[in-house]
Amino acid sequence: MHEWLMEYGYFSMFLLAFLASTALPLASEWLLVALVLKGLNPVILLFCAVSGNFLGACTTYAIGYYGSDFAIKKVLKISDEGRAKAERIYNKYGSVSLLFSWIPVVGDPLCLVGGLLKMNFAKYAVLVFIGKLARYAATVWLALKGAEAFIQ
Repeated sequence: MHEWLMEYGYFSMFLLAFLASTALPLASEWLLVALVLKGLNPVILLFCAVSGNFLGACTTYAIGYYGSDFAIKKVLKISDEGRAKAERIYNKYGSVSLLFSWIPVVGDPLCLVGGLLKMNFAKYAVLVFIGKLARYAATVWLALKGAEAFIQ
């Protein structure tokens, strides 16, 4: 599997970032760092990671907006506790909490809550996109700086 992900670079980055944003227990940062260190274009990788993760978050929003308890519990595997925690955060901080949709464990339920509460999609999209972009840009920057420090 690892070889396939490395061989299909940009596509595998998009796909893993998408899947990681749909409540599957996956992480995409490791692949982003590996592909940056392999020498692939960091700007294209950033685009693939952000667009994949953002579209995955939009899928989670749609499941919350249109979905049923079956989709939420069985497909996304978001527990009642995770959903309740995300709702508490959302109620406390409002829609701005979606800037933190990149945080593991809480992020996917936050995206779901945006859909469940029928949040305006344009506002949702802007906030989630900013959060995803910041996360992946920081990851690329750290990978490049780490490689630079290691080479020196």
